[in-house]
Amino acid sequence: MYPFKNLHRVYCAGPLFNQIERDEMVRIADVLVEEGFVPFVPHRDGMEFAKVQPYLVRNGHNPAWVGHLLHEAVFALDAYQVMIGCGSVVCNLNGRVPDEGAVAESAMAWAWGKPLVLYKDDVRSKIAGRDNPLVVGMTCFEAVHRIEDIVDCLREKIAEMVPDPEVEYPCPPHLRDTLLRGERLWLQLAELGEERPSPQVAEIILDLFGSTKMPI
Repeated sequence: MYPFKNLHRVYCAGPLFNQIERDEMVRIADVLVEEGFVPFVPHRDGMEFAKVQPYLVRNGHNPAWVGHLLHEAVFALDAYQVMIGCGSVVCNLNGRVPDEGAVAESAMAWAWGKPLVLYKDDVRSKIAGRDNPLVVGMTCFEAVHRIEDIVDCLREKIAEMVPDPEVEYPCPPHLRDTLLRGERLWLQLAELGEERPSPQVAEIILDLFGSTKMPI
């Protein structure tokens, strides 16, 4: 695996549960684009669970199985984008507590040693005015507080990078399997273009993940 090849391709992690949150993530992506970066925003550039799930259920698949199937697909796709497809990560920590998925994605990036920027302008915090140390500790307890400052911080972290982008890094079998499935899903989704009609997306997911079984 080559986790450091695409340092200027940036995974944008953060809350996406309402329009205000999604708009903020797009604002972060727009600032990155203006400065020459290529952002990946999951709800815009990846796969939306809410659009594919109804199609599969309408076509006779068990709703519980569909939910599990799509969770596997989303996990594989996002893990691939964080660890291989994108070389850097920006995480939006805004919210009463940070988004769980964004924290997991940031931890994946941190474990690889990728450039990671934490952004927060929300005054709410967990512990006596301080953020959770297991989150902010990933960036040596530093965060940026304005969207406009994200790019400069990211450039500094990329400039400090030590790993060679052309060096292949080993990974354990379970991780390799997940990343390869995520890569195959991404390549097939990309072939569909920006529209990505639900029927075609559903067929791709069934082909790649259809053998999955519900956990006991």
